[in-house]
Amino acid sequence: MSEKLADWTKGAEAIVYQQCAACGARQYFRRSFCAACGAADPQDKRASGEGTVYAASLVCRAATPDTKAHVPYNILLVDTSEGFRMMAHGDNDLAIGDKVTARFKQFAGRLVPYFEKAR
Repeated sequence: MSEKLADWTKGAEAIVYQQCAACGARQYFRRSFCAACGAADPQDKRASGEGTVYAASLVCRAATPDTKAHVPYNILLVDTSEGFRMMAHGDNDLAIGDKVTARFKQFAGRLVPYFEKAR
């Protein structure tokens, strides 16, 4: 079994994805198998935090009392430089096609990936 790296879901300032040793496919949600070929035990890899905005949606109405203080906030789909797509928070002025870099920020009591324009 490969080493499991800590990521933002465990409080670490990191984005972790998996890569299959058999076929090379990359996947963002951790699984015990490769979603592309079914091989067991894909390897954890740390992402660079760089990518391109694929989609953006500005949330102007709080879904919960905990998120009310953050309104408005931007939810993004980011195509990472490693080749997987992920959902995350980001600056409100981001648009489709923008090059972005991740940092980490508290949101409603949780550490989350937060993207801003790449410099």
